[in-house]
Amino acid sequence: MDPLRHPDLERLGRVLRDRLDETLDAEQQAALAASQRRRTLRDRLLDADDRTEQVLVSTSDGHFYRGTVEAVGVDHVVILDGDIERFIAIAHIVALEAR
Repeated sequence: MDPLRHPDLERLGRVLRDRLDETLDAEQQAALAASQRRRTLRDRLLDADDRTEQVLVSTSDGHFYRGTVEAVGVDHVVILDGDIERFIAIAHIVALEAR
């Protein structure tokens, strides 16, 4: 009999693989959660730019701007609404909704 084919070792191998899979899943979930906690508004705007998402931006002066993220700078975002480019300071953004 092949010592590596022993029924106890096969069962133990399955248990260890399952535990490893569970541990890896938990580690990935924890890493994702930690990453999302550290994301800034600028990071989210960059994601919206990459995905060409429609966004609704609310600013501290009470205005709302809807459009596609055209560009993201260090301190501003450019929202394209039709043919109109709006430059908005990230520091003035109160809320962001992306679709």
